[in-house]
Amino acid sequence: MNSENQSFMPVWQKLSSTIKAVILGVLTLVLLIPSIFVQNLIEERQNRNQQVLDEISNQWSGSQLINGPVLVIPYRSYEKYVDTFKQVNVRETIGKLYILPEHLNYKADTKSQKLHKGIFYAAVYNADVNVNGDFGKIDLTGMQISPAQLLPERAYLLFGLSDTKGLKSLPEININAQKITARPAFNDTLFENTMQAAFNATELLEKSGKFNYNLQIKGSNELQFLPLGKATTARISGNWNSPSFDGSVAADSRNVDTSGFTASWHTLNLGQTFPQQWINVDNVFANKQKVSESSFGVKMIIPVDDYQKTMRSSKYAILIILLTFVALFLTEIITRTVIHTFNYLLVGAAMVVFYILLLSFAEQVGFNISYAIAAVATVGLISWFIASLLKNRKVAGLLTFILSVFYVFVFVIIQLEDLALLVGSVTLFAIIAILMYFSRKINWDNQ
Repeated sequence: MNSENQSFMPVWQKLSSTIKAVILGVLTLVLLIPSIFVQNLIEERQNRNQQVLDEISNQWSGSQLINGPVLVIPYRSYEKYVDTFKQVNVRETIGKLYILPEHLNYKADTKSQKLHKGIFYAAVYNADVNVNGDFGKIDLTGMQISPAQLLPERAYLLFGLSDTKGLKSLPEININAQKITARPAFNDTLFENTMQAAFNATELLEKSGKFNYNLQIKGSNELQFLPLGKATTARISGNWNSPSFDGSVAADSRNVDTSGFTASWHTLNLGQTFPQQWINVDNVFANKQKVSESSFGVKMIIPVDDYQKTMRSSKYAILIILLTFVALFLTEIITRTVIHTFNYLLVGAAMVVFYILLLSFAEQVGFNISYAIAAVATVGLISWFIASLLKNRKVAGLLTFILSVFYVFVFVIIQLEDLALLVGSVTLFAIIAILMYFSRKINWDNQ
């Protein structure tokens, strides 16, 4: 009888450990469900944040893209037609000659601020933008138009602003010693929101002409420029200390410090997707994607994307839960104690609630501080719980250390960008190696 019991018990113990390991694996998968709910909650809050940002932008003014100017000179042309009496007649039509600048220079000074709505905020700015340059002497080579057909006294300039709601006053255009106040061009759709200034361009038949005007505008998030000159330069300065310089042209120089930023660009039209001059086509800039891909400028980035970091953290939830369960399970085997499956469930639930704490605090105090608060609270709760279960402070202290290492590991991974995959994979390999080292001494057949 005794011999039978001795032969039976090790097998039962082995099966018990195996069954519990399977149960813990299933429990880990079950905890995926609340983890997914947490990720959905993060996405919901992120969408709400974006809605508020859009509301702030709509009330203040949206991202600004400055286009132009483009010189437009009407011209006469004649075409034959057959009337109802089958007589051939000639009628006069008015066409449009569009010309881009030879040199185009942008200079912008921005004053940015955070505009809050509840716990959310957007980066908005006021900007003084000077636009100057020159148009070359009108050259009709290859245009099939003669100088006699031109109507330079009816010429006008067109320029665009993506959100005219942000225009503080109508700009005054200085060109060829003429001063003209711009007005909305309701009958011209060259740009999305077009402004027009009529002037006499007769002098441009003989020589080049310079232009200059200032735009006082409001905007949010971005300030972009469209390089329409044969040579285009831009210089932007501002007080926002976390800008991003992007677009079709890389900044030639940039400087960012705690007081703000400066950046400058210089580009030629060699790779430009727009013609330097054309006739009778008013939809050259209608393709928004092409215009966007051709522009460049600055984005006022919110320094920390708390929702993105919280989402990235939550994707490690199942890994942290699994590693914690493995550590607890090995502790059971080594110390010959028993932790009930329900207690594992409570530990897993606490680790899932960590991400809800992280999200709620991140909206108030930022990601880094909220991560520290949520991690200390979660590790402290689990440590107290394990210590009360095992009645062994040393083992509970070791598990506390292991859990702290896991959360520090995730925090470091979140802070990294390009090296996140490398550091993460190497660290996980090291963790598995450590688990292998300690588990090799366990006699699974006779615990």
